[in-house]
Amino acid sequence: MKLIAAMSGGVDSAVAAALAVEAGHDVTGVHLALSQHRQQMRSGSRGCCSVEDADDARRVAGELGIPFYVWDMAEQFAEDVVDDFVAEYAAGRTPNPCLRCNEKIKFAAVLDRAQALGFDAVVTGHHARLVGGELRRSVDAAKDQSYVLGVLTERQLAGAVFPLGEMTKERVREIAAERGYAVATKPDSHDICFIPDGDTRGFLDRRLGVAPGPVVDAATGATVGEHQGTHGFTIGQRKGLGVTVGDQRPRYVLGIEPVSRTVTIGTADQAGVDEVLTGAPTWTGPVPELPFAAVVQLRAHGASVPCTVSARDGSAGLQLELHDQQRGVAPGQSAVLYAPDAERGDRVLGQATVFRAGERQASVLS
Repeated sequence: MKLIAAMSGGVDSAVAAALAVEAGHDVTGVHLALSQHRQQMRSGSRGCCSVEDADDARRVAGELGIPFYVWDMAEQFAEDVVDDFVAEYAAGRTPNPCLRCNEKIKFAAVLDRAQALGFDAVVTGHHARLVGGELRRSVDAAKDQSYVLGVLTERQLAGAVFPLGEMTKERVREIAAERGYAVATKPDSHDICFIPDGDTRGFLDRRLGVAPGPVVDAATGATVGEHQGTHGFTIGQRKGLGVTVGDQRPRYVLGIEPVSRTVTIGTADQAGVDEVLTGAPTWTGPVPELPFAAVVQLRAHGASVPCTVSARDGSAGLQLELHDQQRGVAPGQSAVLYAPDAERGDRVLGQATVFRAGERQASVLS
């Protein structure tokens, strides 16, 4: 195949490109310039799209003997990922920018441009598998990225190649070391790539400003503190609430209401939900017939839980009845559905954005 290799400058994308070349494909390396401040240097495992990342990607491409280009997508990344991130927090939701980047940039803008230029597909260093066109979890459960790829459509998956899904991260680094790549020991990127200092609240403060409001205890209805902006909180959050309640039991964020600027907190037994309502789903393959049994993952690094999926009354969304209560289910996050059967239980069926986390929580907040 004629492939574009998306080369971030990290070890995963370097090895993915190398394996594609080794398999006999016609490969062209592309580094996506997504940051509007590309001259800044990385801080360990934080940040992306720095000058050193571009240099690392270019160096590997040179060692592979493949053409290499830089595609400037900073403006589109800012609009589709960064601005979306800020707007979601302003609305009291918790977005996943990596998922949005996969959806809007890597497998929409990049794939569309690649195919328009005559390429067949885009190869990336994501830890996930494609088996007969079906998206499945990586064999390395600790590095699996199928959750943030669950938003991709059948057409987009047909234009994707994931060479690393059948190996562990340890093996990826071994391959890079065997080939003498300097990135073999380069730290993995963590946190949010466009917030290199890791201070999400500070970043949002600068974008949204200070907007004080009350912190209310759900059990008593009493105001127990004041915050400086609802964007500093997410559903299920326990640390950094800035309040002390008389009985000393741990409190969790149960609700965020940006219009009244109210953050509602409650105890662990109030935080559990057994139903999740979503927006309209996207499917990675044929649309399944509702209702059906599935396994759902509600956070990027969260546990999976069995559920029953049915149509949500009066909307194009879904209703997920969870077989076990879950905490920290935040509106704006993705509910990624996996097949329930033992043989193919790692197969991604699709995803939908969480609209509301269940009747139990709704009754607490009413």
